[in-house]
Amino acid sequence: MKIALFGYGKMGKEIEQIALQRKHEIALKIDENNIASITKEDLQKCDVAIEFSTPASAVSNMTRCFLSGVPVVVGTTGWYDRLEKVKKLCEENDGCLFYASNFSIGVNIFFKMNEELAKIMNNYADYDVSMEEIHHVHKLDAPSGTAISLANQVTDNLKRKKKWVNTQTKKTDELEIISKRIDEVPGTHTVKYHSAIDDIEITHKAHNRKGFAMGAVLAAEFVKGKSGVFGMNDLMHLPAGRQGFNIF
Repeated sequence: MKIALFGYGKMGKEIEQIALQRKHEIALKIDENNIASITKEDLQKCDVAIEFSTPASAVSNMTRCFLSGVPVVVGTTGWYDRLEKVKKLCEENDGCLFYASNFSIGVNIFFKMNEELAKIMNNYADYDVSMEEIHHVHKLDAPSGTAISLANQVTDNLKRKKKWVNTQTKKTDELEIISKRIDEVPGTHTVKYHSAIDDIEITHKAHNRKGFAMGAVLAAEFVKGKSGVFGMNDLMHLPAGRQGFNIF
């Protein structure tokens, strides 16, 4: 399979390694230095595109793929306020979009645990809930896309929480997300239920980027030759549920 890779930073290089190990070819490496010279014909030589660039360029890169008839897998976050526009553009061009706030298999299992725990906690009003997410200082968006997904799952399933806020709060109907950016640290997400008696925490900590890169390549293999909009629930054959992409 021939892959066009948008974004050739640390994640792009990790994806390249995994793709080559799985006998694929990186036919195009696209970043800010050469994107102006990439043509529709160049993209059409590829079977699929993987997009891990920046929030500012992600939508234009997806648009290029739709207009070229190339399925696109998107791992960039921070653009979800334009999600409905992107979906419509994908549909109008009979395109294929696979997007996820996190491509790690472990994180997507974590998502399902988070949903179920929130449902259980409807019966236990003594517990309040808060979230913390920690990333390296180069992470451009806050809260992270993964944190937004987790937060939306809580507000969807825990009736006493109506919305999330990216700051400390004392309002009982708001879910507090604290974002920290600390040098070169692994991505960590924690959902904490706390009461006067005890605390319950679920945490996912990424040791490296390999899990995200592997998931992105598996998604690229999944979408080859397809049209429509897909996510990790489709790839992992998980029960349908909110994947957390509406940030409002």
